[in-house]
Amino acid sequence: MTDYSAVVALVAEDMEQVDLYIRRSLNSEVLLINQVAEYIIHSGGKRMRPVLHLMSAGACGVSGDAHIQLAATLEFIHTATLLHDDVVDESAQRRGQDTANAVWGNAASVLVGDFLYSRSFQMMVDVGSMRVMEILSETTNTIAEGEVMQLMNLGNPDADEHSYMEIIRCKTAKLFEAATRLGPVLAGMDEEIERALASYGCHLGLAFQLTDDLLDYTGDSSLLGKDIGDDLAEGKPTLPLIYTLKQGSPDQRRMVESVIVNGDRDHLASVVSAIQKSGALEYTSGLARDAAETAVSKLAVLPESPYRDSLAALAHFAVNRLS
Repeated sequence: MTDYSAVVALVAEDMEQVDLYIRRSLNSEVLLINQVAEYIIHSGGKRMRPVLHLMSAGACGVSGDAHIQLAATLEFIHTATLLHDDVVDESAQRRGQDTANAVWGNAASVLVGDFLYSRSFQMMVDVGSMRVMEILSETTNTIAEGEVMQLMNLGNPDADEHSYMEIIRCKTAKLFEAATRLGPVLAGMDEEIERALASYGCHLGLAFQLTDDLLDYTGDSSLLGKDIGDDLAEGKPTLPLIYTLKQGSPDQRRMVESVIVNGDRDHLASVVSAIQKSGALEYTSGLARDAAETAVSKLAVLPESPYRDSLAALAHFAVNRLS
């Protein structure tokens, strides 16, 4: 398995600057905002979106400090989505600790999420680039659309693979895409390189989310930082379930339909058995690995460098968590 900490060591110094910028930007005269924001921002996590942006910027030869500001901005946007997600999903745990809504309540979580969104736009403005504003404003709008699409699909046993892929493209892959697109934008590189790195980020995000959804039925809760079967309990028809509904036996389909509609973790063992027998694990894993390989292929437009190698390694990391 690719060692994530070894891969990101390349941008460790920049990440220290990002952390300092995050702390400065979190400052508010409202105590509760400081408490909730500090809690969620510094509660762990891989910081993949800022790391991806820093590596993209490094691969494109970006100088100055705009990439530091944008890496922090990306983390703020991501954190705002987590706060809102946990309220919508009624989640009690994330990364092995209580969610902010479990500690402070839903109202505080939503409002602090709004603060982080609005502060992220202040940080974008500081970069002084209309192109950056265009990319990130489109990104946040697409993420919101993805959230609504997912909400509409909760408890829906008729959800299909196309709608699932569109949801994860909007909810997850779009911010990955922005993170890597912004490197060549800051460097003033041509449109071909911008499109290639955007495609790299999008396919990496797809690979990452497909793997996450697979691990919800095959992973270790102590490593995932959440309970196995959370998606099932929330009635989310992710790809392993969608595939099982399509390929499983009539009895398996009836059982899976029931648990999607009712949001039921009590039948987790039966659902996992059905998923295994249907071939859904292999199918989902195959799509994740294909997406990761496509991501790596998009890096060919970049000159050889340790940054390019690390971007390739991150694509392999995204799916090698299955090993």
